[in-house]
Amino acid sequence: MADQHAISTPAHPSTFTQNPIQRFLIATEVDTRLLGMIGALAIIWIGFNIFSGGLFLTPRNLWNLSVQTASVAVMVTGMVLVIVTRNIDLSVGSILGVVGMVMGVMQTQILPVQMGLGLGHPMIWSLSLLAGLIVGVGIGALQGTIIAYLRVPAFIVTLGGYLVWRGAAWWVTMGRTVAPMDQTFQLIGGGPAGSIGFTWSWIVAGIACAAIIAGLYFGRRQRHRFNFPQRPLWAEASLAVLGCGATIGAIWVANAYPWPVRIAENYAKANGIAVPEGGLFISHGIAVPVLIAVGVGVLMTFLTMRTRFGRYVYAMGGNPEAAELAGINTRWMTVKIFMLMGGLCAVAAAISSARLNAATNALGTLDELYVIAAAVIGGTSLAGGVGTIAGALLGAVVMQSLQSGMVLMGLDSPLQSIVVGIVLVFAVWLDTLYRRNKH
Repeated sequence: MADQHAISTPAHPSTFTQNPIQRFLIATEVDTRLLGMIGALAIIWIGFNIFSGGLFLTPRNLWNLSVQTASVAVMVTGMVLVIVTRNIDLSVGSILGVVGMVMGVMQTQILPVQMGLGLGHPMIWSLSLLAGLIVGVGIGALQGTIIAYLRVPAFIVTLGGYLVWRGAAWWVTMGRTVAPMDQTFQLIGGGPAGSIGFTWSWIVAGIACAAIIAGLYFGRRQRHRFNFPQRPLWAEASLAVLGCGATIGAIWVANAYPWPVRIAENYAKANGIAVPEGGLFISHGIAVPVLIAVGVGVLMTFLTMRTRFGRYVYAMGGNPEAAELAGINTRWMTVKIFMLMGGLCAVAAAISSARLNAATNALGTLDELYVIAAAVIGGTSLAGGVGTIAGALLGAVVMQSLQSGMVLMGLDSPLQSIVVGIVLVFAVWLDTLYRRNKH
C-alpha cells in the first residue's frame, strides 16, 4: 500500500495546488523538522548579531563558535543512540571530567616522569589519548552492564555516575589543576597551530563536495536498483548545490579569520618571511576539533543508517519487546551503546582539555545538560525510536549559539542557565506536539 501511494502521489490533484515551496520540499524529501531548525538557527544568529552590534556574524566569532561546539557535538552523536533506545545518560559531563584528568596526569606525570619517556616525547600524546579512550569505554561498559544485566534504570545508574565520576576526577589529583598539556596534544584543541590553514581547508571542501555529489549519485542508483520512486533530477541538483554551497560558505568563513597579529609576526620571523606594510594575513582555516567533530558525525551517521547495529538500535527504541522476540540481544546492545558513549566522551575530553591546555575540576561541568538539550532540540524523541545524527549536531550548534550570543550580550551566567532551561522545556513540548499530531 505504501508503494502504491508513493507511485500515485504525483498524479494527485492536490499536487497542482501546492505552492513552489511545498513542491520543492516534497521533491527533495527534505526533513521539515530539520529545515525548521535551520530556520530557527538563522533567526538566532541574526537576532544576536543585531543585539550585539554586529559582533556575532563575524569570522572570528563563528570560528570560535565552531570550536566551542566540537566537544558537545561529539558527545551528542552518542546521546542520540542512548535516547533512541529509551535510556538517558546524565554522567557524560562527569565522564569527560575524569577522563580529561586521567589524560592530563598521563601527560604530565606518569609517562614523562614515572615511565621515563621525558617531556615532549612523540608518543606521549597518543598514549595519553589511548589511556583516555580505554577509561571512557570502560566506564561506559560498567554503566551499561549495570543497566542491561542488573536491570537498574539508566536514570539512576547515570545519576550515580554523575556523582561518582565527578568525585573521581577530583580524587585523581586531589583537586589540583593539571597543566600544561603536550604540545602535539594541544593541536586537538584548535588555535592557530591546531588548524589546517587556507590551502588544506579548500582541499577538504573539494573532498566534501565530491562526497556529497557521489552520495546523491549512488543513492539514486540504489533507488533504481530496488525500484523505489526517484527524486526529479532538478531536486537532486538542488540538493547538490545547497550542500556544496553550505560547505564552501563554511570554508570561506574559516579562511576569513586570520591569525593574531603578534603570532603571525613571530611566525614570519621564524620562517624568514617579509611582513607586508599592512600586516601578514595567515588564515586559520578549519580547526582540528571541528574536523574531528565532523568526522565523528559522518561515522556515526554511517553506523546508524547503514549497519546492522544501527538498525538494531532503532528497532530496540521502537519496540524493545518485539526486538527481543526477533532475536536481538538487547542487553548486549545496551552495553555496546554505553561503551560507545564512553568512548565519545573520551574524544570530547581530549578536545576540551587540549583547548584549555589544562585539565581542571570544572572540566565538563553541566555538559550533560547541553548534550541532552542538543539531542532533544535536534529532534531525538525522549519516547525512543526517533532521532538523527544530523539533527543532533544542528541542535549542538543551536545550544552553543545561544550560549555564545548571551556572552556577547553580557548576560550573567545564572540568566544563561535560565534561558537554556526554558529552551529545553520548549523543545520537549514541541516534540510532544509533533508526535501527537503525527499519530
